[in-house]
Amino acid sequence: MEWLPMLSNFLWKYVLSALLIFVGLFFTIRLKFFQIRHFGHILNQTAGQIFKKDKQKGSITPFQAFTSSLASTAGATNIVGVPVGIYLGGPGALFWMWIIALIGMATKYGEIAMGLKYREKNKEGIWVGGPQYYIRKALGWKVVAFLFAFILMLELIPSIMVQSNSITTQVQGAFGWDRWITGLIITGVVGIIVFGGIKRIANVTDKVVPFMVLTYLTICLIVIGANVSEIPAVFNLIITHAFTPISATGGFAGAGFALALRWGIARGLYSNEAGLGTAPITHAAAQTDHPSKQAFWGVFSVFIDTIIICTVSGLTVLVSGAWTQVESSDEASNMIDIALSTVYGDTFGGGFISLFLLFFVLTTVGVLVFFGEKQAEYLFGLKASWIMRFVYIISVFVGGIGGLEFIWQFLDLMLAAVVIFNVIPLFFMRKEIIDLTDDYFNRVYKGKDTKPKITLFQDQDPPSM
Repeated sequence: MEWLPMLSNFLWKYVLSALLIFVGLFFTIRLKFFQIRHFGHILNQTAGQIFKKDKQKGSITPFQAFTSSLASTAGATNIVGVPVGIYLGGPGALFWMWIIALIGMATKYGEIAMGLKYREKNKEGIWVGGPQYYIRKALGWKVVAFLFAFILMLELIPSIMVQSNSITTQVQGAFGWDRWITGLIITGVVGIIVFGGIKRIANVTDKVVPFMVLTYLTICLIVIGANVSEIPAVFNLIITHAFTPISATGGFAGAGFALALRWGIARGLYSNEAGLGTAPITHAAAQTDHPSKQAFWGVFSVFIDTIIICTVSGLTVLVSGAWTQVESSDEASNMIDIALSTVYGDTFGGGFISLFLLFFVLTTVGVLVFFGEKQAEYLFGLKASWIMRFVYIISVFVGGIGGLEFIWQFLDLMLAAVVIFNVIPLFFMRKEIIDLTDDYFNRVYKGKDTKPKITLFQDQDPPSM
């Protein structure tokens, strides 16, 4: 099976990176850099509306859709992935992460907008949507829609296993708990969450996710504040070495421009999941009167996930000097622990990160199970979604104790297929995304009381397959 990691690496390093950058850049240009030009308006329609009660069509509030989507991206990638990217690509990797985030905002906006436009009600009267719906309904590509849903449904099994294993391993290292005990606890909690459906998942994420994000940011900002004198030099490192090589220093082996670009792109793409097609699944259930309005939450989620959380993680390991204190990429994942220990002591760092990851894994896995259920429902009906719910819950425990590790090897390959089956159709829907955006900014944004020139929602019967 030596060919598997080689193929996955080739796809993600060259094919997927090029595809996601091209599509993100295309939408950024064709939508006239709306994520930058109208960022104030986007903030007003997202962060500014958090406590507003919306009675529009939908099962959950826009904010709950946002936190549910954020739960699947924020966590290990922000804490572990960013330091690894800096170790392998140098401080300049952080700059390219920002660039990828900016163009990724346009991609995530487009997929959520289409998810809202082509959502429908299932037999239980609940709004459902996602790439499988807009690929079939907008383009008529039934086979591609089937492949997207089927591969994502299977991909979520190893994805859940990896998430579960990461936290049982972390807790075992920090507190000495046997992995089967932690796995059993996680399985039980996830079961309680997911059996309440999207509303219970949303009720958990809209409380846990903001609390954990704010707590993590506060803890890291204190470390940054303690090293405030280093901030100008660190930003100089980031900007300078985004374009020029950096020599070895301490445990850091040095990196050239290509490595900074490669790892900045990789961490950025993995972090915000723009183009993966999972965000539209949760956002399709949101209460909204226009797809673009809800899609702004996708822009906001990339801003929070990559521009805020990943940046704070990066600055924490840079200003504290932790990035020069590890000798290998395997140790790079401990950079945040090392950085926190410079202010809080050795004991606090590992314990806090373990607790933080535990809470995020619980919410992340809950959302991933929901993603998988919706694929099974689309493919085979509501009964199949219940069967897959049990499969995913069992996967939580199996992954937690380190079982069936050979399945994990297929994770990156299946993720690559999911991205391809989502992003290429999205590009073919570019005219609809542009028209939808024009309708919002020319009519809703400017307050013109005119009839929409597009069909906003298609409340059709569930597909029979």
